[in-house]
Amino acid sequence: MKIAALQMVSSPRVADNLDHARALIAQAAQAGAELIALPEYFCLMGHRDTDKLAIAEPLADSALADAPTTPIQHMLATAAQTHGVWLIGGTIPIASEDPHKVYNTVLAYNPDGQRVARYDKIHLFKFDDGVRRYDESVCLLPGHDPVAFTLTDHNGEAWRIGLSVCYDLRFPELFRALGAVEPLDLIVLPAAFTDTTGKAHWELLLRARAVENLCHVMAPAQGGQHENGRATFGHAMVIDPWGVTLAQEAQGEGMAIADILHSRQQQVRQQLPALDHRVIR
Repeated sequence: MKIAALQMVSSPRVADNLDHARALIAQAAQAGAELIALPEYFCLMGHRDTDKLAIAEPLADSALADAPTTPIQHMLATAAQTHGVWLIGGTIPIASEDPHKVYNTVLAYNPDGQRVARYDKIHLFKFDDGVRRYDESVCLLPGHDPVAFTLTDHNGEAWRIGLSVCYDLRFPELFRALGAVEPLDLIVLPAAFTDTTGKAHWELLLRARAVENLCHVMAPAQGGQHENGRATFGHAMVIDPWGVTLAQEAQGEGMAIADILHSRQQQVRQQLPALDHRVIR
């Protein structure tokens, strides 16, 4: 299956970001991608953390019907349907019961434009090195449940997909939980890693998650200097179950696109059946 991890440098303007996302989705679909994933906060990189509250959407029952309250979900659903692809909508702010906080939510759509999965980011990022300070808990509520779903590609092969977001990458127990019922074939991790933490740990941790779970990883990313002054690391990646980087987009708008193979995963798991050797569960 060909997959595309998209990379953006999103702005504070939702309409512009949606236009860029549509164009990238179309390019990936034209290149033959069956599964396409957008980065975290693809729809908005605001000047203030609270900017996302103003664009928060209620969860739509069916986003194919255009509604003034759910334009971001409508774009995702119609793009999936238009191009006949599986589409993972990075993250968007979904309204919560608290008017001062939202969920940072991944939404997955099938080629008919129907939502098949929702994952609310569980681990909220906090960082302070004396110069840069981030605290997502100021305006985000954490999710609670690991979420995985199964897609069937054009060849009729089933793929078990585990959903995660950015800071989740640092918590390997989440990925063990995602594969507890059925081993994962692919981890999808939309991100907006800071330039500082990305240089230190992005590739290291992505490859570790692939190797320890013996599965593929795709990581769409924000990658560049944003209008709000934030610098994101980029390096959208696709990685195989042996930790080999199959595709990477260093900086700027673009995509990491690659073919992933069940046969490669099966080969690695036969040669090194580490998942079967686990003692502590």
